[in-house]
Amino acid sequence: MSEKNAARFEVGRVELPWSAAFAISRKNIQVRLGRALITASGILLGIAFLMSVLTSKAVLLGSGQALEPEQATRQTWLIIMSLLVCGVGITNSMFMSVTERFREIGTMKCLGAVDGFVVRLFLIESGLLGFFGSLAGVLLGFLVVCIAHLFKRDLAAIGGMDWGYFGACVVGSLLIGAVLSILATIAPAVRAARLPPAAALRTDV
Repeated sequence: MSEKNAARFEVGRVELPWSAAFAISRKNIQVRLGRALITASGILLGIAFLMSVLTSKAVLLGSGQALEPEQATRQTWLIIMSLLVCGVGITNSMFMSVTERFREIGTMKCLGAVDGFVVRLFLIESGLLGFFGSLAGVLLGFLVVCIAHLFKRDLAAIGGMDWGYFGACVVGSLLIGAVLSILATIAPAVRAARLPPAAALRTDV
């Protein structure tokens, strides 16, 4: 095992490599799939709304039209508020996850896990949920616009949209969803890392 990938030991403490943290985070998502889906659904809905607005704008740009300033401002505020609600929801879900895993966190810390490793676990977990939730949200938002144009019998407008702008919106939405999820998880992750091992093991949840 190379020095880069080896676990680092210092004064009875152990810090596992990123690959191990990623594997543990993925396993935690699989074990708590129900809560993971609830957490991901918050970011999914927010990104779906964002993507539906951006896709509609791409269609307008492709047809040579543009939103009126008042309408654009209103949509911007709606997007900001929806993303803020998503962030609050993710933070609440991750705080609940920390509470449910008091004993697990305490056991890891008693076995030598450093605070940074505990923080890393939660951030990787939220990043994965944010990315895949955002991916589903992008698809949902795009489908909603397609269905709306289908009912209007104007599906050809989708084919004529500004695809360059649309592609940039897809990448931006994925980044926004992942980063928002990670930022919303920082406070719960720090709380988990600062949890005294003995107190966690004595906690009944």
